[in-house]
Amino acid sequence: MDVTTEQDSATVAPAYRRVTAWLKGRSLVQRIFLALIALFLLPYVLIVLYLPSFVHPVSTLMIRDLALLRGYDRQWVSIDDISPVLIKSVMMSEDGQFCYHHGVDWGEMRGLVQDTLSGESTRGGSTIPMQTVKNLFLWNSRSFVRKGLELPLAVTADFIWSKRRMMEVYLNIAEWGPGIYGIEAAARHHFRIPASKLTPRQAALLAVSLPNPFNRVASRPGRGMRNLAAIIERRARGADEYARCIF
Repeated sequence: MDVTTEQDSATVAPAYRRVTAWLKGRSLVQRIFLALIALFLLPYVLIVLYLPSFVHPVSTLMIRDLALLRGYDRQWVSIDDISPVLIKSVMMSEDGQFCYHHGVDWGEMRGLVQDTLSGESTRGGSTIPMQTVKNLFLWNSRSFVRKGLELPLAVTADFIWSKRRMMEVYLNIAEWGPGIYGIEAAARHHFRIPASKLTPRQAALLAVSLPNPFNRVASRPGRGMRNLAAIIERRARGADEYARCIF
């Protein structure tokens, strides 16, 4: 073991020194450019690293909460331990074509661009893969720069991950309130039960709260939110065909 370790060190050290020397030979502008390229490519590397089910990714918002010393509540749970009606409710509320597109719903995106160019207020056009990569690697504020980074990441993640893995990651990093991340923490925070025991109405309330969990509180729904939840609950009952890539 000691011999192998010494051989590995002898191999790695010269390579490291060569790379360091090469970087020192670059100008400041070149080094900044290389750093930007590395930063751009990092999410694509992480998508591959996040493929195994035993890896539990954290979102940029979780990292922010840690950096600000706020802390957060997130209890990772396997997709097999999430109530099927919750998965169907989220799909019907957030991305009804989840099983049919490849990361981006291009029809919705064309409509979004047309509305933007004509000066109309834009509607939501993000798919679950787009929301997942945004939460994992990007930031929340709307901008064409963020959307431009988001689209290829969503297509890449959808290509590398299975639909089940995509849904599992999304449901474990989605924000359901201040410092409340993931469906297990959300179910226990709002309804005092595990995610596997959510009822159709509770699942629908959690699903419709996702766009704005600070104003739409699943455990304290207003009249409008209850009406939306009733629609999603009804759609979820007939969602077997739409959710066939999960079950």
